[in-house]
Amino acid sequence: MNTPLSYYTAEVKRITLELRLIKKRLVLLSILRFSTFIVTATLGYVFIASNALVPILILGTFTFIFLLYKYTATKKEKKLTTELLHINELEIAVINGDLSNLSSGKKYLNPKHFYSYDIDLFGEGSFFQFINRTATKTGAKILAELITANTTDNIPSKQEMLKELSGTPKWRQRFSAIARVSKTETKASSILNWIQTNTPFVPKTFQYLPIIFSVISLLLIVSYAIDIIPFGIIGLWFLIGMIITGKYFSKINTLYNDSNKVGATFKQISLLLHEIEQSDFKNDILIKQKERIANSDKKASVLVNDFSKALEAFDQRNNMLFGFFANGLLLWDLKQCYRIETWIKNYATNVENWFEAISFFDAQNSLANFVFNKPDYTFPTIGKTGSIVNAENLGHPLLQTQARVDNDFNIAQHEFFIITGANMAGKSTFLRTVSLSIVMANVGLPICATKCDYTPIKLITSMRTSDSLKDNESYFFSELKRLKFIVDQVQQDDYFIILDEILKGTNSEDKAIGSKKFVERLVSTNATGIIATHDLSLCTIEKELSQIKNFYFDAEIKNDELYFDYTFKKGVCKNMNASFLLKKMEIIS
Repeated sequence: MNTPLSYYTAEVKRITLELRLIKKRLVLLSILRFSTFIVTATLGYVFIASNALVPILILGTFTFIFLLYKYTATKKEKKLTTELLHINELEIAVINGDLSNLSSGKKYLNPKHFYSYDIDLFGEGSFFQFINRTATKTGAKILAELITANTTDNIPSKQEMLKELSGTPKWRQRFSAIARVSKTETKASSILNWIQTNTPFVPKTFQYLPIIFSVISLLLIVSYAIDIIPFGIIGLWFLIGMIITGKYFSKINTLYNDSNKVGATFKQISLLLHEIEQSDFKNDILIKQKERIANSDKKASVLVNDFSKALEAFDQRNNMLFGFFANGLLLWDLKQCYRIETWIKNYATNVENWFEAISFFDAQNSLANFVFNKPDYTFPTIGKTGSIVNAENLGHPLLQTQARVDNDFNIAQHEFFIITGANMAGKSTFLRTVSLSIVMANVGLPICATKCDYTPIKLITSMRTSDSLKDNESYFFSELKRLKFIVDQVQQDDYFIILDEILKGTNSEDKAIGSKKFVERLVSTNATGIIATHDLSLCTIEKELSQIKNFYFDAEIKNDELYFDYTFKKGVCKNMNASFLLKKMEIIS
């Protein structure tokens, strides 16, 4: 069976061999360059007084330049291939449980979000860390937005899109490798702001003036070489060129400082756009994104590459000797400024679409990579049985298969489950399993189950509340605010509500009364959801309200050891373990 692990292992073997051959080519090209230099210098010395000298020098120079070009191209190929090797090695490490080289997404933590803080969506060991393979900052941001969007639209199309992308591992890996090799630090928002607010300063006459000026410079140099004019005329002409350039010197420097920060970014964009243009997508969502980068006169990748070349040419002013003579004789800086400003004027409105398309594919590639890595997971069928979630062998995707206990789970619309159970019996893990499955289904991902029917619904949770010294709030008040937030939201839309041991900040009797009243309030709004609790008195509501059903996780003591089966069962838990654990750990006698 061709598993993801076998695929990545084969790729590592293939790419390692390819990398070895590339390194040999680099050594050979280095030897050839050095040999060309030695042979050209030797023959030049031998035939220094011969008519063959000029042809030898021309041939040797062009051969050296060609070999240098091949060497540079091969070095780029080596960097890309090395990155592809790292990508496949990383996937093997993740399959083996090592997430240490993946970004945790800690900066996206938000305790006020509908669910992300409660279900470990971000942070060390989080779902984001597990799936994130983005190579750009904007791609990571889009990925975080996708899994926190809490929307239920267009799920079947999202599923088809991810199925298609997951089937193109080589394309996805090449896209990521290109983005990583040419990774830049300049934010897309900063680049867009510069392009959209840039004010042109070079007059339109400079479309032709540098060409005319350069031709005149060449004629003057030739005239001086054949003794038609004195050198002073060239010097005067050079001075005129420096005066023209000097008139705009401050504005040229400003444009250079701005453009110098984005050169590498546009080189990267060109290569990534080319990858998108070369693809042959079938899914409507992917086709639409590809169409966003289409341009009427040229391919987007060609346009961006033209701009990248203009930025590279402008950067030549850093060569002091070249910049000095090029500006005096060719009006070099003003020529490049005009090229850059003209490009910005013509294509500034396209740049945002290009950035967004690249970020889209960067983020979706992470989701597609997850699909590829989990061929045993199930894409939920949408709304076939009338249940909100009807899953067989539902498990948590971050738990290793051998350590995971899967459970069947079926909850209809407007049903509310009360789950009781002993400490560590699996209640909280089960709540996060259901929560994460809903989030994954809404994004278009397959879930950890053998079969699932799903009616799309938004998610809202209250599982992990903390006090706030900053806002001068107690734990109890923070929890009340969260519950108020939930009540307000369910009055506006349908939500799947997941609660874990609410009203922990008050006494047992008050908690029992309050919890019961709160659950009754939710049921009265036709809400659907789950509440986990240690309070067995809450289970009596099942006799009063038909929407309420009791389930439990329990623990057994066998041979003076605590045993958990982590199985989701109908009814009310009878076995608790706090006293046993206190005695077992010799805290009490």
